[in-house]
Amino acid sequence: MARERAPGAGPLRATLAPALLDWFRAHRRPLPWRADRDPYRLWVAEVLLQQTRVDQAAPYFERFVRAFPSVAALADASEAEVLKAWQGAGYYARARHLRAAAQEVRRRFGGVLPDDVEALRSLPGIGDYIACAIASLAFDRPVVALEANGLRVAARWTLERGDPARGPVRRRLGAALARVLPPDAPGAFNEAVMELGETVCLPRAPRCAACPVAFACRAFRTLEAPGSIPRRRPRRPRPRVRAAVVALEWDGRWLVQRRPSSGLLGGLFEFPGGKIEPGESPRAAAVRELAEETGLSAAELRPVGVIRHAYSHFSVELHVFRGRLPARADPPQGDPRRWVTLRALDRLPLPKATERVVSRLRAAGRASPGSGSRPGRRPASRRAASRPPSAPARARRTAPSARRRRARR
Repeated sequence: MARERAPGAGPLRATLAPALLDWFRAHRRPLPWRADRDPYRLWVAEVLLQQTRVDQAAPYFERFVRAFPSVAALADASEAEVLKAWQGAGYYARARHLRAAAQEVRRRFGGVLPDDVEALRSLPGIGDYIACAIASLAFDRPVVALEANGLRVAARWTLERGDPARGPVRRRLGAALARVLPPDAPGAFNEAVMELGETVCLPRAPRCAACPVAFACRAFRTLEAPGSIPRRRPRRPRPRVRAAVVALEWDGRWLVQRRPSSGLLGGLFEFPGGKIEPGESPRAAAVRELAEETGLSAAELRPVGVIRHAYSHFSVELHVFRGRLPARADPPQGDPRRWVTLRALDRLPLPKATERVVSRLRAAGRASPGSGSRPGRRPASRRAASRPPSAPARARRTAPSARRRRARR
């Protein structure tokens, strides 16, 4: 039987906020960033939660704040150290922005995060939502912090049928929540809205029977399917990219190169390789990419296997090959390339797919963890690993082909 239709959208009930806060006090999850109201820890958590689900974010958060427990520690760290601590969380621009913002906080605010929304918004990587969330959750500023969960909850409460991604709709939803925002507990209210969206007011199957404020929800009172609001956009098909990489060994070490700081997986290290062109075999692509990127060739490339990995907007099918240079070769060295042992590779920031390539090499029994494929060999010294290339080696380098289109791990 259809529910009786309620009147159109109007002010939210004044009793909504007290009921929601009572529920939150009883059902608040013991998440690691809720241990205190440290602005720095809340900032790191909000940045991480931008693109990472709560259940996945906790171990990454704990690892990151253990490595960098303060603004000063983060500001002093190198980019590689920050990316390594962030490894696996994805969307690595977030980590680079955190480090840049920490340096700005030290330079402009004496190492203390400001409590003002405008000042927070002026920092790298901090947009409207994170600025409002820090100001509200850490400093109890009376501002509404609306992220995806909050937008969904507010849309159902107000029976908003527009697209929350549109500016006018977001402003309407923010204004509706601002009118019931309790002045004595704005941070707790914002956090309670997010908690409700994470645990009860779910995207596809809201648990309306367990909702403490269903009495004030117009979608629940009006619609047979409250989960139909907000309307979900159709998902675009995820393209699949085929690529080939080469794990190239020389004198007990492996060739890796650092990606540019900007762009996908910026600043991370990977094996040479790239996209397989139409009509090209994986082996031919591996030979071509190795030559284009490094000016090198291997006498023999042996297949190691195929690794499949999904990113948010595409998936990659990675064909992995292993090759070796003669021990007496004099290959190019220096940024952005390094010849490292597998043990040293563990200390570098790596994409998830590259981690899996390394695991595949080890599992195959072809390389020991400490010294490439030669058990017992001592790692090369730092000085030897960083020596400049010889003139013949420099001459062998070739510029990357203009037609290369990278699809990285």
